[in-house]
Amino acid sequence: MKTPRIAATALLVLGLAACSVSTGPDQVGLEYDAGAFSSTTFDNCIPAGHREYYGPGDLTFVYPGGQRTFTFGASESAEAPQATVVSNDDLELTVEGVVTFTLNPTCETLREWHERIGLKYAADTPQGWVDMLTTYIGQPLNRALDDASKEYSWRDLYTSADTKAEWEQKVGELLSKYIAEQSGGGDFFCSPNYTGAEDQECGTPQLTIQQPVPPEDVREALTRAQTAIEETAAQEEENKRVEMELEAIEQLVDVLGPEGYILYEALKSGSVEVVPVPQGGAVNITPRGGE
Repeated sequence: MKTPRIAATALLVLGLAACSVSTGPDQVGLEYDAGAFSSTTFDNCIPAGHREYYGPGDLTFVYPGGQRTFTFGASESAEAPQATVVSNDDLELTVEGVVTFTLNPTCETLREWHERIGLKYAADTPQGWVDMLTTYIGQPLNRALDDASKEYSWRDLYTSADTKAEWEQKVGELLSKYIAEQSGGGDFFCSPNYTGAEDQECGTPQLTIQQPVPPEDVREALTRAQTAIEETAAQEEENKRVEMELEAIEQLVDVLGPEGYILYEALKSGSVEVVPVPQGGAVNITPRGGE
């Protein structure tokens, strides 16, 4: 009769000693066996929205999953400051934008990333996650921006929508290449919609960047130059109008004569009043003021 009580007590002790970890719908995790009397060995991955029980001394790591961003810009919430690029005519421009991606959730790849990168940066902590992104996305991003921007003039980058679209595409292509190089060739950072399904490819992170902006004094000079162009165009239009008006006057003078033109303008402006007179009727002209 004592054996069942001992067994129940043992189960109770084990139950109290057991631990659990839960992942949210936007998290992924890993568990490692690391008891007091065993070596640390990988146990299993923990998918999103799952609870896992593990023994005393075992280790668990929970990372951001699903669609994630790396933002660079002037905002306080950005992971990195504005990027600075140099055009092919040696002018610095500032750039803001965002890289959207998904940390590859497939178990084998997630484990490889964790053991090669995540552990080194303590990426399961908020600051460690940002530090990791700065190295594996931020540095490749700066390199891609620098390399692509050297092919364009600052004026084209700043004022041409077509050039901006072409430049953005080149930056995105270089970014994917440089992220892979920085990560040692692993497919760790995938497209924003990647879920790890067997029929999906990892893809590449998505880059969205704003129009590059030159320094303030250059923008002001460009505005002044544009204003001068518009004022010159307006003056040219006014000159054309005056020239056409003079040509019309010359034609009227040729037809009516100088006095006839003066009378024409007086009638046109209303300075002379026209009174109809019946044929053969008398006309009395009274000076203004009754004099």
